[in-house]
Amino acid sequence: MILEMKVPSPGESITEVEIATWLVEEGDYVEKDQAIAEVDSDKATLELPAEASGTITFKAEEGDAVAVGAVVCLIDTSAEKPEGGAATEAPVAEAPKAEAPKVETPKATTYATGTASPAAKKILAEKGMAAAAVTGTGKAGRVTKEDAVKAVPSMGTPTGGSRGESRSKLSMLRRKVAERLVEVKNTTAMLTTFNEANMTPIFELRKQYKDDFKAKHGVGLGFMSFFTLAVVRALKMYPAVNSMMDGKEMISFDFCDISIAVSGPKGLMVPVIRNAENLTFRGVESEVKRLALRARDGQITVDEMTGGTFTITNGGVFGSMLSTPIINPPQSGILGMHNIIERPIAVDGKVEIHPMMYLALSYDHRIIDGKESVGFLVAIKEALENPVELLMNNDIKKALEM
Repeated sequence: MILEMKVPSPGESITEVEIATWLVEEGDYVEKDQAIAEVDSDKATLELPAEASGTITFKAEEGDAVAVGAVVCLIDTSAEKPEGGAATEAPVAEAPKAEAPKVETPKATTYATGTASPAAKKILAEKGMAAAAVTGTGKAGRVTKEDAVKAVPSMGTPTGGSRGESRSKLSMLRRKVAERLVEVKNTTAMLTTFNEANMTPIFELRKQYKDDFKAKHGVGLGFMSFFTLAVVRALKMYPAVNSMMDGKEMISFDFCDISIAVSGPKGLMVPVIRNAENLTFRGVESEVKRLALRARDGQITVDEMTGGTFTITNGGVFGSMLSTPIINPPQSGILGMHNIIERPIAVDGKVEIHPMMYLALSYDHRIIDGKESVGFLVAIKEALENPVELLMNNDIKKALEM
């Protein structure tokens, strides 16, 4: 019996996918539920499992765009599974006998070896060369004036190197992300405001409780839980930031679905933490870990990346000091985290060194005014610099479920 395998719908509104990679060869025997291909949609990369066991015949090539519901391969379910034969061991050749290594008598060295004569030293200094870069021909390896004159500084050459180039087709996911980013720049009144946060209080909390937190909950006490809960607090204070445009209307939400931008093997992915307003520190850290692992392993689903009312992105993990993050449409705001650097700041009239992070909020100025955007970012800063009071209600152990 010949089974026609059709492209299943990866999610609502997706009508086409692209065959990214066949994971098996034409004519291979495949087992039911075995992953036989990776397919790209404009939202995610998904694995295509075999619907039955049998011999496979391709009906689409890698890189082909295929409509949802179209046949991508045939599986001959009447084919018998090939018997696995024992691998034939190649005869082990007798190792050739090693010849005794030739022993060279090392040349005698003295204090003069590699040392430049006064005349040679002057010439090398003019050329910007070190005596160690020149082979001395003088007695006992001394660098002579003649050696220095003949020496040529190594400065490379503008020609003769590799000048190759390669071309590769962008995945459907990458192309869609590119389209959306350009669309945001063209259709929104995007503006970015900046601030900075002193991370000392969070550093001290993590230093004191991270080991016990991980031992009890099985996840680390990272920065994302502090930032996510600080965002939830600020969104409640400034609900316009938790809104989005829909034609001539503004849609506001009474829940906080926080999108977390992560770098996956296929490019940028933005899984969503649902109802973050209901989560504790442990809940946020567990969900971040779960979604990050699924994105890294290519198991993230379209549903897990659909929606979201606000986005957090962390360029700091790559060393970014400052950036202007681009809004994740149709959302109206995105918070950019950056690397943490010890910098001198004024504290009560004194200069102190503290771990500081620059914060950036990009927002759609069509529905978010400057007063709200600045107030929102200040609320984030206040929560990060006073987490015990503003995020933990002055009860650290209860907040961390210790």
